Amino acid sequence: MKDPFQNNTKVKWKYRFLAFDAWVDTGMYRIREALLGGLESVNATMRHLRVTGWRYWLVQMLSGGLTMGVFGALFALSWALKDMDRTIGGLPEQEDYAITFLDRFGNEIGKRGILQDDSFELQDLPDNFIKALLATEDRRFFEHFGIDFLGLARAIVENARAGGVVQGGSTLTQQLAKNLFLSNERTLTRKIDEAFLSLWLEARLTKRQILKLYLDRAYMGGGTYGIAAASKYYFGKPAKDLTLAESAMLAGLFKAPTKYAPHVNLPRARARAKEVLINMVQADFLTEGQIVGALRNPATPIDLAEKDTPNFFLDWAFEEVKRIVGGKHRVLTVKTSIDMTVQKQSEQAIESILRENGKQYDVTEAAAVLMEPDGAVVAIIGGQDYGKSQFNRATDALRQPGSSFKPFVYTTALMNGYKPSSIIQDAPITIGNWSPKNYGRSYSGAVTLLDALRRSINTVPVRLAQAIGRDKIVEVAHKMGIHSELKITRSLPLGAAEVSVMDMAAGYAVFASGGKKATAHGVLQILDSKGQVIYDFKRTYKPEQIIPADVIAGMNQMLVSVVEAGTGRRAQLDGIKAAGKTGTTSSYKDAWFCGFTGNYSAAVWFGNDDNHDTRRVTGGTLPAMAWQKIMTAAHQQVELKPMPYIEDPVIFEKTHQTIQIADSGRIKDIKNQRNMQRLSPTVVKQLDQLSTLFRQDEPPVNGNSLPSEEASPPARSQGARQPVPGLSQLQRPAHGGLTELKTAWR
Repeated sequence: MKDPFQNNTKVKWKYRFLAFDAWVDTGMYRIREALLGGLESVNATMRHLRVTGWRYWLVQMLSGGLTMGVFGALFALSWALKDMDRTIGGLPEQEDYAITFLDRFGNEIGKRGILQDDSFELQDLPDNFIKALLATEDRRFFEHFGIDFLGLARAIVENARAGGVVQGGSTLTQQLAKNLFLSNERTLTRKIDEAFLSLWLEARLTKRQILKLYLDRAYMGGGTYGIAAASKYYFGKPAKDLTLAESAMLAGLFKAPTKYAPHVNLPRARARAKEVLINMVQADFLTEGQIVGALRNPATPIDLAEKDTPNFFLDWAFEEVKRIVGGKHRVLTVKTSIDMTVQKQSEQAIESILRENGKQYDVTEAAAVLMEPDGAVVAIIGGQDYGKSQFNRATDALRQPGSSFKPFVYTTALMNGYKPSSIIQDAPITIGNWSPKNYGRSYSGAVTLLDALRRSINTVPVRLAQAIGRDKIVEVAHKMGIHSELKITRSLPLGAAEVSVMDMAAGYAVFASGGKKATAHGVLQILDSKGQVIYDFKRTYKPEQIIPADVIAGMNQMLVSVVEAGTGRRAQLDGIKAAGKTGTTSSYKDAWFCGFTGNYSAAVWFGNDDNHDTRRVTGGTLPAMAWQKIMTAAHQQVELKPMPYIEDPVIFEKTHQTIQIADSGRIKDIKNQRNMQRLSPTVVKQLDQLSTLFRQDEPPVNGNSLPSEEASPPARSQGARQPVPGLSQLQRPAHGGLTELKTAWR
């Protein structure tokens, strides 16, 4: 008979679907029967295992406890999920910096941030230290999976027996989880988070990695983090050289670093170290005989008395390091530009002048910055006493510079066609309702720019600003290193703006460098914890000529005249060409001297924190005297460099005119030149006498005889011959006379 479904596609697919449905139904039925059969078998078995009496209740308690434990774990996990988000980015970076600072010669001068050193390797640590740590903190560290239930039970028993907390139940992994991710608060949620984070650490890291990380990050008291830093801090040696007694004392710090720190309470630290040694015996790490020596000769830490450190410099350099590194590295060694000998001598110079003159002139504070022509800071004095006030007056205080700002005005003028010999009228001038006056309330008529700057005349820079534009002055000042905002006002040319001592030193360094930009910096090199150089100033420094050479030549000529025959005579250096400018603000609130040589630029400020008036302290008095002391100290045992375009004759061609600037050089410095070897001893002696005669022209500084900043030589008529300071002294027989000098020279 013919199949009725043959050649009928729809009927064919319906038949196949019914066959599949029947197969599914049959399969489900068989699975159900198998499950019922298995359940029946389990019930039959359990009926044979039925317990009664006290066993029944024990099973019920265990079953209920297990159920509650499972639900409790799930609840705790849900509670900890928000803190597990901390692990999304992996292990967190160290948030605090640990920086060791070196001077320019590689000697350590101090630290900033936390004290941390992660440069050691785990295998370099003494075996006794590892045993001391594990015996005291986590004996089953290499056996548990992050949470030690046996250790926790043991701690509960010991604490119950002692009637107090004598033993903790946290593992090293849990302590590391707390150090990395959590705070020290004692709450249930923190303990839950700690437990789950420890499991995460155990899953991600090996036991050796966990132990190394713990020894890097654990707080060890005294601001130190990690065993390497603690070993150097407490015992002055690398961790690999620790003795058994020292290892026991450091291992005892993990429990309570502040309480057991040896520099806080040495007897308590030694008692804690004894407990650690006993723990090592109880853990079968050592025998009683092996710890006898350590018990009889306990560890003694080194003297931690505070050493002389350049704190103001370190505070400033610390901020510079953070700007450079940007958080990419945390444990660093930084080589700086500071010269500790010059730093200490500069501090002594400021301290002595304040001690001798502070009360008389009602001045309580001072600040100074000394730097090289490229901006490398050699010394910073941020105040009289860092212990009393950590405010850095050299870098953070903004004060009006007075007339010491005028060189920026004159530089702008020379960049706009003026010359040192250009004639300007020193006469009354009124701008709106403002009429600036000179210090002596007198006027000299037509004067050159050189003479106006030398005598610190006020009307001339005001007229220059009117002619060239105050905005150009601000632009030049910013280009030369003034970072603070300079408001464009009528009194700006006279220094009625706010600047820092650091900025003024950087600005004057442009004159010392021959017109190249001087970026104030204290960091020369930065090394990471592995000793790899991650920053080098020389690689980034590119000398940039920001002021034309002929302008610098003219300015240096003018600023030298200020020191040699103007308001800055007290800043003269013995045998060294110096240049600079004094500055005094209204009511004598601020007094400045800023200047430079071929080797250094320096700015000095005197005043009061509360901004009250001093007793007529001017830039030509105390600041110039301090500047002279600082510069004298800085130039000891250094190769003297010529001042750009003053001591080296240089010819500039501009607008078809030739400006030749030459100078005979320094008298005393000639001794250091090769041709000095050809001079007779008599000539050398006469040159020394001549140098002394020039210095004797300066009147003594005693009490109220201090002249003001503006006490410069009287105005002279144009074309009149200016007397040379000290020339009359040459006629004194006691000093040899010119005849003898000429004879000796021949």
